[in-house]
Amino acid sequence: MEDIIKKIRQDAKSVAKTIVLPEAEDERVRAAAQVIQKESIAKVILLDKEKLDKNKIDKFAEEFYQLRKHKQITMEDAVKTVSMPVYYAAMLVRTGEADGFVAGASHTTPDVAKAAIYCLGVDRRIGTISSSFIMVLPDDTFGANGVFLFADCGIIPDPSAKQLASVAVATSGLGKAVLGITPRVAMLSYSTKGSAHGEMVDKVKEATRMVKEMNPDLIVDGELQVDSAISPEVANIKNKDGIIKGDANILIFPNLEAGNIGYKLVNRLAKARALGPLLQGLNKPCSDLSRGCTVEEIVDCVAVTAIRAAKEK
Repeated sequence: MEDIIKKIRQDAKSVAKTIVLPEAEDERVRAAAQVIQKESIAKVILLDKEKLDKNKIDKFAEEFYQLRKHKQITMEDAVKTVSMPVYYAAMLVRTGEADGFVAGASHTTPDVAKAAIYCLGVDRRIGTISSSFIMVLPDDTFGANGVFLFADCGIIPDPSAKQLASVAVATSGLGKAVLGITPRVAMLSYSTKGSAHGEMVDKVKEATRMVKEMNPDLIVDGELQVDSAISPEVANIKNKDGIIKGDANILIFPNLEAGNIGYKLVNRLAKARALGPLLQGLNKPCSDLSRGCTVEEIVDCVAVTAIRAAKEK
């Protein structure tokens, strides 16, 4: 586990990106900023609400107003919005003064996601904003030497088949860019290849078909129960002819409940390191944080965000 984390931090160090942390009031964020700077993982802009640049606020407000005036916001609304550190951070990224931002220690996921969507915009090639976690397990016999990506664990409560397909494509791209893995994607369900029936199963089947259409070269299989996805022994019984033979490294959950519960169970019971949630499907990279995050998790999210800024296209 530590080797993987060390490599992520080293890769981030080599690309020397600038990442904004807009929650200087949180002692964990301040401590993380010190670690990041000491280890040269990234250049850090630590934002204090009382010390934001007034000239930049005026500049950002004008641009934000142009972005959102179709929603009938006023210039006064725009000034008020970009005076909030999380929006100020997102505008620093939008204007190229920083490469990414990481927030969520003291903001909810909807707060961070809205700032990201409004300021960075949704990547039209993906069409859906979602989130993923890099899960690093102590047991390296699973996934890609102990590493998985779980999605979506934080954004879309009940994704459509099309949204689910977009989540799979976005997560696969992130895994390839950040971890250098060959994505092996399992579209999860309570059914394996027709062992059960229902609307939820049909949705996962359709999503799997759409993923193959969107990215014909991607190794993807579904619908799969999670044991068929991660256990070669079970796959040999339930999905003998499948392209995923118990060796999936990307798990796409059918809805937010399953994804959120799944990552937290693995995080707590298997003592896995959870990096994220990493917001994906945007024009520029950013990461959310669990409000229960540790200093080390903040550092790791900054490292991943820096790598994404360098490698994602």
